[in-house]
This record gives sequence, structure tokens and C-alpha cells, in this order.
Amino acid sequence: MNRFLKLAIVGLVASCGGGGNYKAPRNLENACLLAAERPAYFRAMKSTERRWGVPIWVQMATIHQESKFIGNAKTPHRYALGIIPMGRQSSAYGYSQALDGTWEDYLRKSGNRGARRDDIRDATDFMGWYMNDSTRILGISKNDAASQYLAYHEGRSGYANGSHRTKPWLMNVAHKVGARAELYRFQLASCR
Repeated sequence: MNRFLKLAIVGLVASCGGGGNYKAPRNLENACLLAAERPAYFRAMKSTERRWGVPIWVQMATIHQESKFIGNAKTPHRYALGIIPMGRQSSAYGYSQALDGTWEDYLRKSGNRGARRDDIRDATDFMGWYMNDSTRILGISKNDAASQYLAYHEGRSGYANGSHRTKPWLMNVAHKVGARAELYRFQLASCR
């Protein structure tokens, strides 16, 4: 096979791979550096903030917790007897770690039928849609990253029933999400 044909085949195969940049940004601790390294992420979050009213720093802190900004993130595998693979812990996938059923609900209700969980624009739009409904249904402020995270993690019914209150580990995670959101908020105010 000639060299040109080989290069064309390699290029074609590479272009079919989804084109996503699934590696985490280099600096997850600084919102300004993260936005500078991945301007598409910042644009997606800004668009979500305009559409759904969920602040960029709340989105950033939630994505940081859920996937560390890794577009194709999946939950770990479960094992029986420590060695027999039993599938993944849940169907959570992508930047937002949306579950299959919740994602399908979003696709139906948002009209964004072609959305993908490994696309930052779709993932942030999903997050905005979900948190906007949490505000409407549960009365959680869109600026309250910790409570939004609890409703996001437990589902709205679980949050309304207080399931998070019996999980000290989850309350600790939500506190960290809230603290990270405030840090990101402060950083973003100084770099704009």
C-alpha cells in the first residue's frame, strides 16, 4: 500500500474517534488557569450560565467533583470475591457523570436529542437544566453549590427525603464542593 493511502486511512480512522479531549486539564485548582487552558470549557459554562442561571463556579466545582474534567469518565468496576468483574458501580458517564435514566430524561425534555455526555457543551447544559429544576422544585439557590451538589448526587427525591443527612461522607464531599465553588468564584472575579 502506498504511503499516501496509509496516511489517508490513519487520518480517517482518527477522525472517527469522537475528537474529544478527554484528558484532565493540567491545573484543576485554579479557575483562571483552567479557563485559559480550555477556553471551550469556559465558553460552554458561560452559555449554561446565560441559559439556566447556574453560575460558572458552581458548574466548575461540580464537574471537578464528578469527573475531574475527564470527558469519558466512568465509575469504577465492581468485583465479586474481589476478582470477578460484575460491571460498573453505576451508569454514570462523562463530564457531568449523568446516569443513563436522568440523561434520557434530559434528552426528552430539553429537545437536545443529539446531546452527548462526553461533550462539554452538552454536559454543562445538562447540569444547568438539572440544577435549574432543583431550584424550581426544591427551592435550592443556584449559588448554593453544596446543596445543589447534594440534590445532584442523591436525586431530587432523595434530597427532599433527606437521604444525604444519613451519609456523613457525602455531607463532607458537599462541603468540599461548596468550598471549591467559593474558591473558583473568587479566582474568576480576579481573572476576568
